[in-house]
Amino acid sequence: MIEIRQVRKSFGPLEVLKGIDLTVAKGEVLTIIGGSGSGKSTLLTCINGLEPINSGRIVVDGTEVHAKSTNLDKLRRKIGIVFQQWNAFPHLTVIENVMLAPRKVLGQTKAEAEEMSVKQLTHVGLGDKLNVYPSRLSGGQQQRMAIARALAMSPEYMLFDEVTSALDPMLVGEVLDTLRMLASEGMTMICVTHEMKFAREVSDRVAFFHQGVMAEIAPPAQIFDAPQQEETRRFLSATH
Repeated sequence: MIEIRQVRKSFGPLEVLKGIDLTVAKGEVLTIIGGSGSGKSTLLTCINGLEPINSGRIVVDGTEVHAKSTNLDKLRRKIGIVFQQWNAFPHLTVIENVMLAPRKVLGQTKAEAEEMSVKQLTHVGLGDKLNVYPSRLSGGQQQRMAIARALAMSPEYMLFDEVTSALDPMLVGEVLDTLRMLASEGMTMICVTHEMKFAREVSDRVAFFHQGVMAEIAPPAQIFDAPQQEETRRFLSATH
């Protein structure tokens, strides 16, 4: 599981996470909603160890992420992360992009990496795009390639940071369908999203962040139909 205890994070004088407490169980889908600058994306990069924290602790399967003794490269094999920008290597084909990390980081043979990459690209509906260059893909396909690239490392947890926010509205559905599929297969996921319908459908719990604080966390029905906090009500009425 992922355990977050009293995590604080500042960028200079600006405190963006103000004592976050959160536990995410194996197999759970947690979505995080909230306005810009509420600390949602920062929390994901802290869980993955990409950003240091100022105080508190984040523990993934018993390993303290920010301990000096922690091998972050090894830990990150467990925790896939997909950002808004898909950042592929333009000179490599789709399958070469996906094979890169398993070969370099996991030390897989070319045949092993190829087998896993074909499997994951097929899984996200890109089995017919293996030898295409990323520039020939639509935005939705590029984002699904980024998800396949993360899955090729066989992670136990997946973090998604607003993966649909840079997409044309027509392409959002295909990426959300991929996330729904992963959720149905039992992948442990933390998704930062602006897609309220998606959050309602797939989440076990929804957390609402407001100005660096987790103002409310509950099952989707409570958050969307009977929110307890005034800030949550205000945010949801603004998104409709």
